[in-house]
Amino acid sequence: MELTKREDIRNIAIIAHVDHGKTTLVDALLKQSNVYRANEKIEERVMDSNDLEKERGITILSKNTSVIHEGVKINIVDTPGHADFGGEVERVLKMVDSVLLVVDSYEGPMPQTKFVLKKALELGLEPIVVINKIDKDDARPEEVIDEVFDLFLELGANDGQLDFPIIYASARSGYAKYNIEDDNDNMQPLFETILKNVACPEGYLDAPLQMLVSTLDANAFVGKISVGKIHRGKVKKNENVTLISNDGSTRNFKVTNLFTFNGLKREETDEASFGDIVALSGATDASIGDTIADINEPEALPFMSIDEPTLSMNFMVNDSPLAGQEGSFITSRHLRDRLMKELETNVSLRVKEITPDCYEVSGRGELHLSILIETMRREGFEFQVSKANVIFREEKGKKLEPMEFLTIDVPEEFMGPVMEKLGPRKAEMVNMTSAVNGYSRLEFVVPARGLIGFRNEFMTDTKGNGIMNHVFDSYGPYKGDIPGRNRGSIVSYESGDAIAYGLFSAQERGALFIGAGTTVYVGMVVGVCARADDLDINVCKGKKLTNTRSSGADDAVKLVTPAIMSLENCLEFIGNDELVEVTPLNIRIRKKILNSGERRKTTSRSKK
Repeated sequence: MELTKREDIRNIAIIAHVDHGKTTLVDALLKQSNVYRANEKIEERVMDSNDLEKERGITILSKNTSVIHEGVKINIVDTPGHADFGGEVERVLKMVDSVLLVVDSYEGPMPQTKFVLKKALELGLEPIVVINKIDKDDARPEEVIDEVFDLFLELGANDGQLDFPIIYASARSGYAKYNIEDDNDNMQPLFETILKNVACPEGYLDAPLQMLVSTLDANAFVGKISVGKIHRGKVKKNENVTLISNDGSTRNFKVTNLFTFNGLKREETDEASFGDIVALSGATDASIGDTIADINEPEALPFMSIDEPTLSMNFMVNDSPLAGQEGSFITSRHLRDRLMKELETNVSLRVKEITPDCYEVSGRGELHLSILIETMRREGFEFQVSKANVIFREEKGKKLEPMEFLTIDVPEEFMGPVMEKLGPRKAEMVNMTSAVNGYSRLEFVVPARGLIGFRNEFMTDTKGNGIMNHVFDSYGPYKGDIPGRNRGSIVSYESGDAIAYGLFSAQERGALFIGAGTTVYVGMVVGVCARADDLDINVCKGKKLTNTRSSGADDAVKLVTPAIMSLENCLEFIGNDELVEVTPLNIRIRKKILNSGERRKTTSRSKK
């Protein structure tokens, strides 16, 4: 067999910390490679395809596209920047031969930069470094390059990886440069660097087929679609091949459709060979990590291990007094089927059935789980979720817990309050760098459970000026008790519609989450109390009417604007005895035990 080079193809992934400009860079490459028609309306961040990605400005799912430059097809994979979606990054790196490491010219390497770069270096990939956003007023590209080089050294890069090409760019303005002082207004230098430095795929065309399933998709017309890179041989439409599962079992299937990527579209093809990134249908039970192989000589490819989940929460059938009124999918069967479907494509997720009505769902972090909850809510599901708990391990008789590497950029005047809050949360400072433009960078290693509920306090303490990022660091020895929420809940002890007069009495005891006219039920949390204990209050109480009048008695009741609680706010706020009720129309907080008398009995029993 002869080793062949595919000079007509380059396969790259774009990796970076969240918001450093990966998706915008893909936009610029697509626009300048004539993917669009002259009169076509072009959206920004076109690769962020689902609603949640567009709203939040983050990439959640990896995406495939391609551009043609000087007759060479460049397959590009856009990856997520959030640590919670690291499972997406890890598996797509198996499909590519190099990566573009995008780094913000002001922020420099951040926690997720380190995480994704480590994965790329471990696979032996040689990155191209793109210093992005060089047109920012506070850009400091030369210092950032030194920081990137130090990061490569820290991660044990070899000589080839340390000799990385550098491109300076402004993805938003659509230009790239070899040197910062160059006068250039297009992405040509980046295209040329990719063609010159990314190795073209090498393989054996006549060898038996091998393809690793890296991503799954579904289509109403052709069913489940397996996406991956052909490592060896070739595949044809209507050919019979073998699917090898991770457990070693095999089953044969026929390739009913075969697609390659051209721009933003999938194009049908009759044949594809090693080096091509393809999508094919016919394997109805394929899973991520499976190998599609030659039917006569089936041989599995090794699959990269995925980091295990660190947080879990319970997903339950909604049993509140308002259950079934707002959702389309409300039964335990609906909930189970949806979670099992998610497992097919969400490689970092784990689901365990506790009872027929309750499932323990484990993920990589609060964002990972909250995105799943929000997606299900928008699909019409109605259910309840519990407080997130970290997943502990035991090794050699010692209890271990997940630790996070936390990076905080904060104005100097807020450093004191932030460090004061992190002390009781068992955070250990590992580095502190001097201020750049008035901001200091603090780095901590902190237990994952110490960060639950911290973001809200952090944003309040820094008056919205602080930036925090964290990424899984390692499992470390158990750090001891961490104090929970120090304020109780205001709980409704009547059902009905909240009335301004009742809310006026309640707001004197704390901050409210609801306004007048909101439907409430017994045991529903309507606010946060100023004291540590819960407070039961009747927010449906109206003013008693009499036939006597006095001066000033009928003055209008003035209500403070209620706090708007997002899904993430609710998940961070709830205590161990509370649940978040999620429906397509509303997000409510409630007590697990709705009756106040029963709650008091349970609390007193637990204290004995």
